[in-house]
Amino acid sequence: MRFLIIFIFIITNSFAKEVDGIRNLLIIENPKKLDDLTFLDDKNNQLNLSDFKGKLVLLNFWATWCAPCKEEMPSLDLLQEMENLDNLKIFPINVGQDNLDKSLNFFEDLKIKNLKPYFDSPVTLAKKFQLRGIPTSIIINKNGEEFGRIVGSIDFADKKFIEWLSNYN
Repeated sequence: MRFLIIFIFIITNSFAKEVDGIRNLLIIENPKKLDDLTFLDDKNNQLNLSDFKGKLVLLNFWATWCAPCKEEMPSLDLLQEMENLDNLKIFPINVGQDNLDKSLNFFEDLKIKNLKPYFDSPVTLAKKFQLRGIPTSIIINKNGEEFGRIVGSIDFADKKFIEWLSNYN
């Protein structure tokens, strides 16, 4: 087990670096070009990530049963309405196999106003991004490359995070 933890630490540190003062944020030193990635909206329509090239995109993977997801979702909602981040598009993608009603109730209970749920069916994005847990957020630059990853929960309203993200908007 100790070997596995050391191995994961070495692998993570060879491809990414942390940002000082922002917990759980990793910057990928060589941004990864993303192929055709699709997910579903609340009407079961398929969306393609390539349609959002030119925008800064944040994919937030969550589930209704995830306590840290519930904790961070209100600050993610506030992030979407920030005027200085007007080129940011946030997609909260449910990977918990929850149905639409359960997801909408989750958003309603948390008073989420600026976001709507999206779905990863049949969990292809979670596999593609090799998620190790949720919440996890993938940050994609205007060229359609993954350049950042938040592993675990974060306060999206944190001033240091907003200032860092504004540099890429």
